[in-house]
Amino acid sequence: MTAEKDTKPTPSPSSALRKRARVQMADIARMAGVSTATISRAMSGSDLVNEQTRHRVMELAAKLNYRVDAAAAGLRKGAVNTVGVVLLLDQGQAATDPFMMNMVGHLADELSQRGLDMLLARFDLNKREQLADMVETGRAGGVIVIGQAESHDYLNELALRQFPKVVWGAHMPGARYTVIGSDNALGGYLATRHLLQRGCRRIAFLGNEDHPEVALRAQGYRQALHEFGLAPSPELQLPVAFTAGENRPQMAAWLKTVGSIDGAFAFSDAVAMGLVAVLADAGMSVPKDVKVVGYDDVVASEFVHPSITSVRQPLALAARELVDSLLAAMQGKAQRSVLLPTTLVERESSQ
Repeated sequence: MTAEKDTKPTPSPSSALRKRARVQMADIARMAGVSTATISRAMSGSDLVNEQTRHRVMELAAKLNYRVDAAAAGLRKGAVNTVGVVLLLDQGQAATDPFMMNMVGHLADELSQRGLDMLLARFDLNKREQLADMVETGRAGGVIVIGQAESHDYLNELALRQFPKVVWGAHMPGARYTVIGSDNALGGYLATRHLLQRGCRRIAFLGNEDHPEVALRAQGYRQALHEFGLAPSPELQLPVAFTAGENRPQMAAWLKTVGSIDGAFAFSDAVAMGLVAVLADAGMSVPKDVKVVGYDDVVASEFVHPSITSVRQPLALAARELVDSLLAAMQGKAQRSVLLPTTLVERESSQ
């Protein structure tokens, strides 16, 4: 007796998919070539999705007999009006850093003006995968990321996952993700040229170049020195820590070994303020003995004594560009990276 051959046809991929216990939103997203967030918005009738995309999604959903889970749909509908703001920081950076708080404040204002809610999160680098989860689990309709640190490769990998996002930071070679950031190299150049024009010649740079934005500021520092016929000296460059409690002892120890300096460019206003205190402890006066320039132009830089000359980043404009870019992505439109101008604000510390 011979076995009867199975003459049933091999099921097509779409037919096999229909036979699953439940078709997942991710299945529709993969077949439509869009993000799960776009699927959610299309099926909830959001006007953030164009008609062509909505038609394609609804047609696929009908073919696959997809049904929206009412409870989940309620969560996703709320996510359309919620934007995640993620501080992606290494362990040496604090969310309470004055620049971070300033940026978050501007984003909160911009989102509020547009009737959007903000979901704020801080992730260490070893937990950065949670960034994508904010969108893929429906808690947020898109994500604004602040802090590239050591995450450039991860952000490039993340660009292959189709969900709305935009990054604040440095414009790095080979970036596949959309970046809104200020001209850090120009900022470093303006700060150092200002000190050189004030007669300084032994100018220190304080900043850790492992961080992309700081590296670009250092690039501007070296460019200005070169234009004045000076070579950067390794002994005058200190990879200062981000944390305020650590950098003052670090600067004090360095100052004892570096010899005389007559100018200093710090990668942040917080570091510049700490340096002023360290110099005072060493019996040196700012700006009489050492002229100091910071970066970010945080509110406190104007009110300390001496007030801090600083490079200003246009954070209100940055917040607007970040939100514009993210909303474009949420609507399925193309994004573009933007390089914003930086300007020098002169105060007492460099007079």
